[in-house]
Amino acid sequence: MLKSKLTKMKIVKIIVLVLLVAFVGIQFVPTERNQSDVVPKTDFMLVNDVPKEIENKLQVSCYDCHSNNTAYPWYNKIQPVAWFMEDHIKKGKEELNFNEWADYSDRRKKSKLKSIISQIKDDEMPLSSYTLIHKDASFSEDDKKKVITWLTQLKDN
Repeated sequence: MLKSKLTKMKIVKIIVLVLLVAFVGIQFVPTERNQSDVVPKTDFMLVNDVPKEIENKLQVSCYDCHSNNTAYPWYNKIQPVAWFMEDHIKKGKEELNFNEWADYSDRRKKSKLKSIISQIKDDEMPLSSYTLIHKDASFSEDDKKKVITWLTQLKDN
């Protein structure tokens, strides 16, 4: 019985050691960073007359995942968190990239605006996993009303 317990303890120690070595090892796997110093002429904020209050809210709530420049938090250097963030940002930019706004067709712009309005209205964006850590990215009811009103006017023009 004692020998069985010692064998189990050895197995547990080996498993913990293997997991620790794997965790340390994956820290050396690089990720692609979504950062640029350039704001292209096609950026949403540059091609639309965005009120400062709306601009600030969109920057804080949307641009980290939906532009070519993410403000990375300290924990983005830790794997597997960095992989999760990289994948999340890649998918966000595929869906909507505010830096490429002027390159979208008028039809696509209207469709994107309609989608943005709907997702903000239904509390689907920003994602709760994002606002959990970035409290300032959350939309208050007043923020939602202002942003939705402005985006609706833009869409209807």
